[in-house]
Amino acid sequence: MRSLKMMGIFFVFLSAVAMASENKMGIHEVSRVTFDTPVHIGSTVLPAGKYVVRHSMEGEEHVMAFELADQNQKQVFKVKCTLVPLPHKAPRDRSVVETTSANERILRELVFSGDSAKHVF
Repeated sequence: MRSLKMMGIFFVFLSAVAMASENKMGIHEVSRVTFDTPVHIGSTVLPAGKYVVRHSMEGEEHVMAFELADQNQKQVFKVKCTLVPLPHKAPRDRSVVETTSANERILRELVFSGDSAKHVF
């Protein structure tokens, strides 16, 4: 009987952790992404590097803060995006990048594994 009670407590703990990592919008609060080359997101240009991405709401707008993780100096780039629901949780990370005739890379969509919505720029 005691082991059933312990399993129940453990299950509640795991459920709380799972719920804390994903919010009501179907996305994780914090994600990671790497860009091998500079990339344009709207009017913002992100240098190549590893980023920690934090999600927040500013009024009615969804904002992604890309923090460059591989430098001594803290650089944060904020970008507005639209969340579009996915039919099911994403099985893997995915990005949709367009390359211009000037060889500039423009990020159009970003999907993080386990999320149930994609970010459209």
